[in-house]
Amino acid sequence: MTHQLVIDLSRDAIMTALMIAAPLLLIALGVGLVIAIIQSVTQIQEQTLVFVPKLVLVGGAFIVGLPWLLQILIKFTTQIIRGIPAMVA
Repeated sequence: MTHQLVIDLSRDAIMTALMIAAPLLLIALGVGLVIAIIQSVTQIQEQTLVFVPKLVLVGGAFIVGLPWLLQILIKFTTQIIRGIPAMVA
């Protein structure tokens, strides 16, 4: 296993993790920002007010995006499994 192969595998793993996590994290960030603006305007400082909308929207986005997320994970996994002979040699 060469250094370049390790670097390529690490880069691919990090990019795959970012592609899976980024959409969900961006939705949570956007919802949190909108709720924070609403809280500051109305001066309601209730912490549970942020939790429920984030949970619902991130959960919904996960369910809607699950086929796409699985395609990314399957593609990465098959790439790793097909590359095993090159890693051993």
